[in-house]
Amino acid sequence: MNNEQEEKIDPKLLRMAVIMVFGMVAPALNATIVNISIGTIVLEFNSTISVVQWITTGYILVMGIAVPISAWLVNRFSGKMVYIISLVIFFIGSVFAAFSWNIEILIFSRILQGVGAGILIPTLSTVLVRHTGNAKLGRLMAIVSIPALIIPILGPVLGGLIVNKLPWQWIFYINIPICIAGIILAVKYLDKDEPVNKNQPLDVIGTLLLSATFSILVIGISKLRTGGLGNISAITPLLAGLALLIAYIVYALNAKIEPVLDVHLFRMRNFSSSSLLLLVSGGIITGTLFILPLFYQQVQNSNAIMAGLFLAPQGIGMLCTRGLSGKLTDKIGSKVVVIVSIIITIIGTIPFVFANSATDKIFLIIALFVRGCGLGGVAIPVMVSIYDGLTKEQVAHGTTATRIFQQIGGSVGTAVLAIILQNNIPANADAAIVGKAFNIVFLWSIGFAVISIIPAIFLPIRKE
Repeated sequence: MNNEQEEKIDPKLLRMAVIMVFGMVAPALNATIVNISIGTIVLEFNSTISVVQWITTGYILVMGIAVPISAWLVNRFSGKMVYIISLVIFFIGSVFAAFSWNIEILIFSRILQGVGAGILIPTLSTVLVRHTGNAKLGRLMAIVSIPALIIPILGPVLGGLIVNKLPWQWIFYINIPICIAGIILAVKYLDKDEPVNKNQPLDVIGTLLLSATFSILVIGISKLRTGGLGNISAITPLLAGLALLIAYIVYALNAKIEPVLDVHLFRMRNFSSSSLLLLVSGGIITGTLFILPLFYQQVQNSNAIMAGLFLAPQGIGMLCTRGLSGKLTDKIGSKVVVIVSIIITIIGTIPFVFANSATDKIFLIIALFVRGCGLGGVAIPVMVSIYDGLTKEQVAHGTTATRIFQQIGGSVGTAVLAIILQNNIPANADAAIVGKAFNIVFLWSIGFAVISIIPAIFLPIRKE
């Protein structure tokens, strides 16, 4: 077989990837634009922020429960069937949300969406990894990651336009045609696959422990953003989450049936180093994505829509390098690709450590493009390496670990940077002090990136 043939992905596999990724668009889009409508929904239903925030909190909680269950479902049943059912559940939740007549129905609708999304996204990854194997996984992940790169940029802009120009219900209306098309494509064109273990029992105790751990930790971390480390409403769930995590580890090490997440996999260097990198990189990916729009609004005096547009160069940079990073990962492994990409990310972040209201926007656009090029080379290799060496039966465990560490890492990164920003802006601070506070936050982001190099050193090198 020549090199040109080796570079090609099986057309059937490519078709499967495109169809399944299309179905992921609605959940990914909804995750970025719902928060923008919170204020409007409070007024629409004559409610309060403390009640309306449950459309986000409930969604996160249920996703936390659904992610571990998805591993068992995709092992026990056909991946195609699980994928379609989860997309149908998300569709039903979207319909109820769009036509909600009170806040209780809207919260219930978001819970349904959380169930669908919590099963859909891990199922997509598990099914594609099983069909791909390790040979071309980097290139396939480059395709799968496209919505994750584009939607965080387009979502806030689209959400701002909807809230400003259309009724808030359109945030959910846009899901309906996407879900219908995704369901039709999946039913008609996805090949049926056989379950890995038809007789695998559901690990009820492990699922409850891990789901509770995941959900409570994410909620506790998210509360840190507003109250800081002294916030009792954040410390209590964090301590409870850590206690549940210890309980799960003890349980999983002694379980008589296959646990929902096999902790023995952390003995594998690839698996443990990739998981740690997912945690640490939350500060340079998700956390900074939260900070950048605020920087443009509070320091560069841009409105919300323009702030979203100014983030586009970072997304374009990520798109430019995703294909190359996937190919290089397949050829030489993850280690060199990730380390070089982290260094490029640091170079693209440095200008923001010194930026202020007078900094040229073109210069910052170039810096964000460079930063995006670096980020595009981090995510895919880490995702590939976490599956490296796993059997078909273990792939679902890898997906569960990936989702949990991505979510917790992103939440931790966002919370830490938000706390740093808040603590460096005193009451009645002038524009110069606000700008300095953002400079400090970006310096911390660089610190996260430097720390990320440590677990990256232990990622695999593939010898041809």
